[in-house]
Amino acid sequence: MNTRARILSHAAALAAFAFGAVSAQAADLTTQDYIDIEQLYATYNHAIDSGDGEAWAATFTPDGSFNTLKGKDALVGFIKNWREKRNGANRRHWNTNLRITPSDEGANAVVMLMLLDVGTQPPSIVSTGQYTDVLVKTPNGWRFKSRVVKGDAPPAPAKS
Repeated sequence: MNTRARILSHAAALAAFAFGAVSAQAADLTTQDYIDIEQLYATYNHAIDSGDGEAWAATFTPDGSFNTLKGKDALVGFIKNWREKRNGANRRHWNTNLRITPSDEGANAVVMLMLLDVGTQPPSIVSTGQYTDVLVKTPNGWRFKSRVVKGDAPPAPAKS
């Protein structure tokens, strides 16, 4: 085998090895897992936007956390407060650019958030940010083990 053929053979072997390593990692989550996780995100948004605290809390594990809140009672209470004191009835959550990666626990995910106030005409953007999530597969399907939301910083004031 000439030098060029050897180099091509080694390059093909390295490419196959690298592809195999990536495929093995990606195989940790099935196509159905990705679909189910996307449905979890939709269920979460519909539940919070409709004010259904029980359904929203059910998207978390029993000991799941949202920022500093932990456990079902705290999560359900958050939705009550959200609706009654923070104008949550007029808010809609929009998520985009969901990135799901396999992890030892199940999956990690990052998704962009835009929160709209539909009580104004036209609807206005209340805030934007990013969720960082730890997801686990339970007997009841995929759930948030932890969810942290970080709002985008407001723009710096214009200098005069």
